[in-house]
Amino acid sequence: KCLREEIHKDVLVTGEYEVSEQPNAKTNLKITDSSGHTLYSKEDASKGKFAFTTEDYDMFEVCFESKSPLGTGRVPDQLVNLDMKHGVEAKNYKEDLSESIVNDFAYMKKREEEMRDTNESTNTRVLYFSIFSMCCLIGLATWQVFYLRRFFKAKKLIE
Repeated sequence: KCLREEIHKDVLVTGEYEVSEQPNAKTNLKITDSSGHTLYSKEDASKGKFAFTTEDYDMFEVCFESKSPLGTGRVPDQLVNLDMKHGVEAKNYKEDLSESIVNDFAYMKKREEEMRDTNESTNTRVLYFSIFSMCCLIGLATWQVFYLRRFFKAKKLIE
């Protein structure tokens, strides 16, 4: 069985199909344009997806062909589920948008963790530098007091 549909130029076409399983039967899927060019072909197709972009305004044909091995007789009826979308409905913008938002938030969370680690590292370094500076100041002040005391004693300004 074949289905036909007219589709404009430069339009994205996507589809999903599922064919019911039948013993001793193989179903082939073929998608062609009006000039016979094969856009998609799958042998023994039971379930899958397809996508293509049209090059011209044209009539496109989706055909499912069931074959049974030689000598087994008539192919039993099969249920084919085909969901074909084209144009705007072929691209799920809401899904892409939500995925993009999730990815952006994951990136922001990673950057926030990196910045928090940097801030904590900087705070630790500032603390150690402050302690070192205080020790240096106390040491220099003590040295200065002892030095000036000796100097003034040598000059006999203090006893």
